[in-house]
Amino acid sequence: MFYIASALAAIIPMVTYLFVIWKFDRYDREPFKLVLQNYLWGSVGAIILAVLGSFVISSILSLFISEEGKLNLLDSFITAPVVEEITKGLFLFITVRHKKFDNVTDGIVYGGAIGLGFGMTENFLYFISFGTSITNWITIVFVRTIFSAVMHCVATATLGAILGYAKFKGMSNRLIFPTAGLSIAILIHFSWNYSVSFQSTALLGFLFMALTIVIFITIYSAAVIGEGKIIFNELLSEVEAGTIPSSHLYHLSSASRNSKGWIDEKIRKAYVRASTTLAFRKNQLKNSQGASRKFYEDEVNNYREFIKNLIA
Repeated sequence: MFYIASALAAIIPMVTYLFVIWKFDRYDREPFKLVLQNYLWGSVGAIILAVLGSFVISSILSLFISEEGKLNLLDSFITAPVVEEITKGLFLFITVRHKKFDNVTDGIVYGGAIGLGFGMTENFLYFISFGTSITNWITIVFVRTIFSAVMHCVATATLGAILGYAKFKGMSNRLIFPTAGLSIAILIHFSWNYSVSFQSTALLGFLFMALTIVIFITIYSAAVIGEGKIIFNELLSEVEAGTIPSSHLYHLSSASRNSKGWIDEKIRKAYVRASTTLAFRKNQLKNSQGASRKFYEDEVNNYREFIKNLIA
């Protein structure tokens, strides 16, 4: 019964967080299958690599540091943040190459999914290892569900956001920004681990994490609003060219896209999806280079023709 309760306490909150983050991306929601792949990487792949990596580094450090207390502090402050953020980020560097990975919002969703998956598994291990009494178990569940696991989400989502921002930048930026993103993720992780390791700084740790979560929500909200502006600006030229009726522009670039009555309900969802993709492909085309440019050019032409035929 204890293991079942611990599993439920680990799974339900993280899956709920995942659904909320995925659902909040209202303009160009990512394929849930791909989001789930990133979540599973965090919960299994990243955990396994993190355990192995931490073991190797700890073994090396133990050759130079004999005092167990100092070794444990180094593991918590340095080894864990560095190794865990790298192992979580590995799959994100693969996902960023996917054609559906478009911008900052997508990076937040995929990075957040990996972090939540990692937090879920780590939470379960903590619940069964340190929940020695009911009171202790409830305290651990509360703290790790509200703060520790969310820290993993925010840290990796930060890396994802920066990868999304850098995807269509120049080659030099595509090297600098990922390094900066990983460094910030490690810093967030280090700051949390360090602050809650000492009673004198624990309160600062909780305040830091609360502020970090607020900043994360603010950035995510701004990114979603930014997507709406991209859709409006890119489709404005389609209105001028006669591809899309002017009366549809407001609906396509706002939450009213999900309401009924402004277009034939039989084609509304397909029309919204196609128009949204057209807007993002046009935006990506402006910033793409090399072989990828041909892909976006074809996508723009195909979606433009599809929309014309759909509403003809």
